[in-house]
Amino acid sequence: MFRKVTEITLVAVLATLAAASPAVDSHINKAVLQRPNIVPFPHNCGRPQPHSPHRTKRCSVKALGRGKDDAPHILAAFHDCNNGGTVVLDGAYTIATALDLTFLRSVDVALSGSIAFKPDIDYWVAHSFQYAFQTSTAFWKIGGKDVNIYGGGKGVINGNGQPWWDAFASNSSLLRPISLVLDGLHGGSVSGIHMINPPNWFNLIANSSDILISDMVLTAKSSNSNSVKNSDGWDTYRSDHVVIQNSVVDNTDDCVSFKPNSTNIVVQGLKCNGSHGISVGSLGQYIDQYDIVENVTIYNNTMSNASDAARIKVWPGVHSEFQPILSGGGGSGYVKNITYERYESINNDWAIEVNQCYGQSNKTLCELYPSNMTISDIYFIDMWGTTSSKYDPKVGTLVCSSPKQCYNFHAKNVTIKSPKGKSQWVCSNFDTSDLEGFDCISG
Repeated sequence: MFRKVTEITLVAVLATLAAASPAVDSHINKAVLQRPNIVPFPHNCGRPQPHSPHRTKRCSVKALGRGKDDAPHILAAFHDCNNGGTVVLDGAYTIATALDLTFLRSVDVALSGSIAFKPDIDYWVAHSFQYAFQTSTAFWKIGGKDVNIYGGGKGVINGNGQPWWDAFASNSSLLRPISLVLDGLHGGSVSGIHMINPPNWFNLIANSSDILISDMVLTAKSSNSNSVKNSDGWDTYRSDHVVIQNSVVDNTDDCVSFKPNSTNIVVQGLKCNGSHGISVGSLGQYIDQYDIVENVTIYNNTMSNASDAARIKVWPGVHSEFQPILSGGGGSGYVKNITYERYESINNDWAIEVNQCYGQSNKTLCELYPSNMTISDIYFIDMWGTTSSKYDPKVGTLVCSSPKQCYNFHAKNVTIKSPKGKSQWVCSNFDTSDLEGFDCISG
């Protein structure tokens, strides 16, 4: 069923994008993609997208070919077309050196060709951009003000993840780059691009505001026994007013994850497969930081063959060693006003998971050191579908540290069924009186 829905959605996305009429670049006498007219729909994040003026100049980059590094020429084009131009990328490009594009002002990127990152692991380990949060790294970073990147259903960003996954199989501490990082971008959009095989996450939106993501296709597939690692679709971090919509994601980790200090976010019209859900968190990882995720609307999405559909995960109040490059706990903050509405679950292990002891398997430690994160004003509305047989007859788990840390949970018209046709919910340490129709049992 998911495959059929995904194929229909993918065809619709590509057909819509292909309908955009190209403009002719008189400099190179080739058709150039025009910026699509995309708007947040049906929900926006509380305010209109900033106006983005028409671009008046074009800078075309000729691909060198044969795996040669196109990064210097791409960088030069962005300098030439900064402040009101369009960078045209219509060839097959290789990026073999790190690109800092955080200086941009009023620039479009018309990507009808492809960008591939050279899988030179030794180079990237030494030269990729470093982020303290979850030891993240990046091939390139794009920031500034008023930047639109569009592919018209043709553009491709290839992370060449397979060599990285192969190397990670024998070195689990290997830091693998993110395929696309928007860092400090205020006003902008990314649309109509097919992203494939990121070494780590597909996208990170960090320190940014007023971002619109639309009509994307994200695919991560391994060609051998070494599995895809991480591959989050989009992670938001220290960002405000972001809309992610009308896209197809086939991956192995969070479809979307709202990391610390993500506010006023909308996720709508996504078809996700094989992931860890649309997730709040993880939060509370760093003891000296105060994390907030607030005012998030997740509307009209489908999740299939995942560990979770709706998920909220926060660390306990004690340090926990979870994975070789992922540990933490003891941080504080809150999660507030999160709405999951019109959400179809197809063969997911849990339809809903709330976990205030993420990364720690010792339940005694979780009880001794409850989470410092507060979770409140959570809404699950109009959710339907099925779970997998993994926890049958249970369909969800909502386990909190204490009633003081979890309150104002609401559910209405949630009709998730297990393969046996039953719907048991594990509920602990919070008031369940407003979970309409939930058959709650102890863990």
